[in-house]
Amino acid sequence: MDKTTSKPAHKSGYVTIIGRPNVGKSTLTNAIIGQKIAITSDKPQTTRNRILTILTEPDAQIVMLDTPGVHKPISKLGEYMAKAVESTLNEVDAIIFVVDATEKTGGGERYIIERLKKAQAPVILAINKIDLIPTPGELLPIMETYSRLYDFASIVPISAACESNLHDLLDEVKKLLPEGPQYYPDDMITDQPERLIAGELIREQVLHLTRDEVPHAVAVEVSEMKTRPSGDVFVRATIFVERETQKGIIIGKSGSMLKQIGAGARHEIEALLGSKVYLDLWVKVKKDWRNKSGMLKSLGLTSTDPNAFLEG
Repeated sequence: MDKTTSKPAHKSGYVTIIGRPNVGKSTLTNAIIGQKIAITSDKPQTTRNRILTILTEPDAQIVMLDTPGVHKPISKLGEYMAKAVESTLNEVDAIIFVVDATEKTGGGERYIIERLKKAQAPVILAINKIDLIPTPGELLPIMETYSRLYDFASIVPISAACESNLHDLLDEVKKLLPEGPQYYPDDMITDQPERLIAGELIREQVLHLTRDEVPHAVAVEVSEMKTRPSGDVFVRATIFVERETQKGIIIGKSGSMLKQIGAGARHEIEALLGSKVYLDLWVKVKKDWRNKSGMLKSLGLTSTDPNAFLEG
């Protein structure tokens, strides 16, 4: 008599990645997907949008939302970012709470945990940056501290930068997902338009190359992106800042800083598009743009409806 084995059920669902600014959420997203979709920086509050990325494997499709870091809002932009985080918590099947192994548990983590207690979805604690702690023995006290604060579905130590233990993390995520069909095509890794990602890659270079007073006052809008008869892609973008002094920093002496920004961004955009890129960069002053609803809307930073976002 032939013995047949049943095929494991296919899992699919939405997972949000939450945490304080600069704990490595975007690095984790990129490492899981295997491609840069979310920009990274050592500056807090780098992520402004909820970024949807899709991991498709034979047994599961995981749709991940990388959210802005949780912080106290000080502008309309900050209010939008806070709402973007809050609105995802009850719209997903699981939550990954990312913390920094090198930082002590503080008010910021407790603030997030209080919000997690109100959420319906199970939570996985991902203790990131374990490659930066001196000895593995230091992990146990960290795990015990968080275990006393919340009943996590599981706790997984990881290093997003070194791509350590990511398979373990994904295995824990899959355990929490419901059985379901594949929502997106195999080759789709994000719902973000290439134009938006290109703008973020330009902003990433600004964050890396300019002084501390510039980053949060910078926004990038790509006004044109087209493939030319020669086969290369023409990209025209404007870097917005709030003050003339910031404009001067970004342009630099004889345009030197803007050239560096352009060179770095062009390299990243070419990797994204798989073709040569001609990048035309402009810098403009838009005073107090972070508090102007019209400006935020033009940059795609005013939609806080989680259903509109999730349905793509």
